Amino acid sequence: MVTIMQKTLVLASGSPRRKELLGHLGLSFEVRVSDVDETIPAGANPVDIVQELAYRKAQAVANFVPDGLVLGSDTIVVLDDVILGKPHDAEDARRMLRMLAGRAHTVYTGVAFVETGTGRTLRDVNGTQVVMKPLTDAQIEAYVATGEPMDKAGAYAIQGLAAQFVTEIHGDYSNVVGLPLAMVADHLTAWGFDVLPRRQADAPEAAQ
Repeated sequence: MVTIMQKTLVLASGSPRRKELLGHLGLSFEVRVSDVDETIPAGANPVDIVQELAYRKAQAVANFVPDGLVLGSDTIVVLDDVILGKPHDAEDARRMLRMLAGRAHTVYTGVAFVETGTGRTLRDVNGTQVVMKPLTDAQIEAYVATGEPMDKAGAYAIQGLAAQFVTEIHGDYSNVVGLPLAMVADHLTAWGFDVLPRRQADAPEAAQ
């Protein structure tokens, strides 16, 4: 638990990927899983919806945090204005991978902060372009059989086995994994959290 300005930092996500990424900032934090409706309305603007879903997650957890800063996040994949969320089943995963193969798409991750007590909120979004190489039916079938695509937006994990499918990335890699770390670090710094190690100027010199 972190006590910067008497505020507890809480990650409103059960994603091990987001937990690992946030841990790179050197902060202690709690993890609380949010339970919200993640239905994406037809025709929704990707930038708007991904921020809205992130906010829903943060707000749902904020209701149970008496004094803290709650961070919610959500990731979607967009190809030709079509939003690709998490696949419903194996066939849906195959469909998404066939769509993405040999094409460029954009990964949007929305973040939302809710400060309990004051009710202050902030929303932001980051977009990264990803290019995937052409895939054979056999490659898609083998990948889906691993089970990795089933809980991933766009049916692939860039940090996992699908790394071999990606030929180009334009933007923040961590954004594709699930949390735009540079953006989050900037926002946390503005909120008063120390995301960099403090310089120990007065540390004693090592014995000679």
